[in-house]
Amino acid sequence: MAFLKEVRFNWDQVQNKKEYPFNIPALQEIQSLNLDYNVVFFVGENGTGKSTLLEALAHKCGFATMGGGRNNILEDRRGNFSLEEILTLSWFPKVDKGFFLRAESFFNFANYLDDMAEEFGGIIYASYGGKPLQQQSHGESFITLFQNRFKQKGIYLLDEPEAALSPQRQLAFLRTIWELEHTGKAQFIIATHSPILLSYPNSCILSFDEKALMPKEYQDTEHFQLTRDFLNNPKAFLDKLLR
Repeated sequence: MAFLKEVRFNWDQVQNKKEYPFNIPALQEIQSLNLDYNVVFFVGENGTGKSTLLEALAHKCGFATMGGGRNNILEDRRGNFSLEEILTLSWFPKVDKGFFLRAESFFNFANYLDDMAEEFGGIIYASYGGKPLQQQSHGESFITLFQNRFKQKGIYLLDEPEAALSPQRQLAFLRTIWELEHTGKAQFIIATHSPILLSYPNSCILSFDEKALMPKEYQDTEHFQLTRDFLNNPKAFLDKLLR
């Protein structure tokens, strides 16, 4: 079940549309964004705005923008979250649980859990497989998080989860998404570069590479086409690239 149905952009509140993050090309023409899908993917090159929008949604949901849920307080000193101020979220039903995963700051989140465990005891790890995330490999800690922390009814915002996952673990993650989605308890919005994750059936793929944010079919994404063409003839690609 999709909980977050729509995001509306209140551009009349923006004084200077030439300033970041309001000058992101993919977002400037958008008045509203349909997110009425159980699984939504944001795709695009680095710098096109997918992580910026995902962070704004996390901030609007009340999640820690360095990663975590509503009860995780991680100070974020990176600054500009003004995009969140012009967003209106339309829910049905409203949920206040979930998680925001930022692959690049996951180490900080794991440290935060260790600090909390020192203060309150090992029960802190109960929702994370029963042991510190730091005692697991990066990929294992991600899978542990997915399989244990993502059991609550809620919305899960993930920024490049494939960063720590081998291709085999990405397939395992697809199974985790499927299991949670079919309970009717989870909605996923995922920014990714992974053609494996993007293959998830009946999902919505939104491309930030276009002039305006728009949906794309899996086979039409650059991620799928480039990977397919490379695997079909890697020698031709490498000969051209390395000549």
